[in-house]
Amino acid sequence: MTLHIPFDNTYARLPTSMQSAQAPTPVAAPSLIAFNGNLAQELGITGTDDAQMAQYFAGNALPSGAAPLAQLYAGHQFGQYNPQLGDGRAVLLGEVVDQSGLRRDIQLKGSGPTPYSRRGDGRSWLGPVLREYVVSEAMHALGVPTTRALAATRTGEDVIRDRPLPGGVLTRVAQSHIRVGTFQVFAAQRNIAALQTLYDYTVERHYPQAKDPSDLLQMVIDKQAALIPHWMSFGFIHGVMNTDNCTLSGETIDYGPCAFMDGFDAHAVFSSIDRRGRYAYSAQADIIVWNMAQLATSLVLLMPDTDAAIDQFTSQINAMPELVRSHWLTRFAAKIGISAPTPDDVALVTDLLSLMHNAQVDFTNTFRDLAKGTARDQFTDRPAFDSWSARWHTRIEAEQDPKALMMASNPAFIPRNHRIEQMIDDAVAGDDTAFHRLNSVLSTPYDEQPDAADLMAPPQPNEVVKATFCGT
Repeated sequence: MTLHIPFDNTYARLPTSMQSAQAPTPVAAPSLIAFNGNLAQELGITGTDDAQMAQYFAGNALPSGAAPLAQLYAGHQFGQYNPQLGDGRAVLLGEVVDQSGLRRDIQLKGSGPTPYSRRGDGRSWLGPVLREYVVSEAMHALGVPTTRALAATRTGEDVIRDRPLPGGVLTRVAQSHIRVGTFQVFAAQRNIAALQTLYDYTVERHYPQAKDPSDLLQMVIDKQAALIPHWMSFGFIHGVMNTDNCTLSGETIDYGPCAFMDGFDAHAVFSSIDRRGRYAYSAQADIIVWNMAQLATSLVLLMPDTDAAIDQFTSQINAMPELVRSHWLTRFAAKIGISAPTPDDVALVTDLLSLMHNAQVDFTNTFRDLAKGTARDQFTDRPAFDSWSARWHTRIEAEQDPKALMMASNPAFIPRNHRIEQMIDDAVAGDDTAFHRLNSVLSTPYDEQPDAADLMAPPQPNEVVKATFCGT
C-alpha cells in the first residue's frame, strides 16, 4: 500500500511572483524516526511501511497529487528589514482538508536548496528537527495554537555547520504558512496586484467574515494578542519573533532558539543571536504589537483612503497592548485559581512573580505546587510567601473550584531545555529512546505521571542550558 495524502492544493495556483515551483532534493539514505499517526488520521493520510514513508518524508519520492513549491516572503529580523527571504530550506508539498474541514499545509523542512536559499545548503541538522517535533507537539498538548509535526527522518548525510552533523527533515503541518512577512514583501515592492491577491486568498482561507483590510488586521490582532500571553503562561520564550515568524493564522511557528524558563526571570533570554534581548520573555508582549504594526503598514496600501486608513489602523494598534494585558491577566489569574479576574488581581499575580524571581524558584513546579498546596516549600523567605498566601486565600474563597482550575492551567510537564539537549545528544549517537519518551510524557502534560518524575525536575547546575541556537 502506497502513501496516500488527499491533496487539495490552492497556493500552487497563485501567481509565480508569490512562489516558485521546487521539488525537494533527494538524500542518501533516509530512515524514519517518528510518524505522528494520530495527526495523520486527522489529515486523512493513509500510510505505508516505515521504509517507504522515509522516502516520502525525506523528499526522495513525491506523494501523488503533491505540488511542491517554495513560498516568497520578506521580514524584519531583529528589527532590520530584509526585503527577500522566502523558504530557503523548506518545500510546501501541498494542502489537505482535514477531517474537521480545516485546510492545512504539509511542508518538508530541511529538504534542500530553493531559489530563496541565499547561498545556504537548504538543509537542517538533526537537532533542530527533533527539537521542533518535541516542542511543537508539546505546545499542542498544552493547548497552545501551533504548527504540528507529522514526521521526522534522518537523511543519512551530514550537514556542515561548525562541524559535520547528521542531517534530518521535519514534516510540518500548519493551517497555512502565510506570514506578516508574506504581506511585507509585496508592500515593499509596491506590487499592489500581488498584495490584493494575497489579501483575497488569506481572507478566503482564514477569515471569510472579514469585509476589508481593517477587519483582517483586527482579526489577526485578536489571535496574536491571545497567543503571546498563552506562551508566557507556560514560561515559553520564542526567541526569534521576526515578522517572518508571525503567522496570519495565529499559530506558533518556528521552534529554533526557543526555550522554556526554569527559574522565573522576566528578562530571560536564551537565543544565542538575541544579543540585546529584543525577544526576551517579558518583551514578547510588546514585540507582538510591533509586528502587528508592520502588518498594518502593509495592509494600508489596499485601502482607498490612505489618510483615513492610517488613522483607523493606528487606533487598532494603539488598542492592542490593553488587549494583550487582558489576556495575560486571564491566563495568570487562572494559574492561581481565579476564574473571572478584575484589575485588582494584577497586583496579586505580579507580587507572586516577584517572590518567585527573588527566590529563583522553578516557574512550572511552583505553580503546580500552588495547586497542590505545597508551594511554600519552594521559598526560602517563608514569611513573605505566607503574607502573599493569606491575601491569595482570601481572594479565592468565593471561587467554586480553584484547585481544578489551577490543575487545568498548570502543567506538570514541559519540554525542559536540558532534557531536550540530552535527547538530541542521544539521538546523534543513534539512540532515540529519550526522544520517544519525551513525546509520550508530553502528550499528556497535565496528568500526574509518577514514572516520569525525573522529567519534572529542574536542571542540576551542570545541566543548565544557557543558550539555544537556530538550526540554520
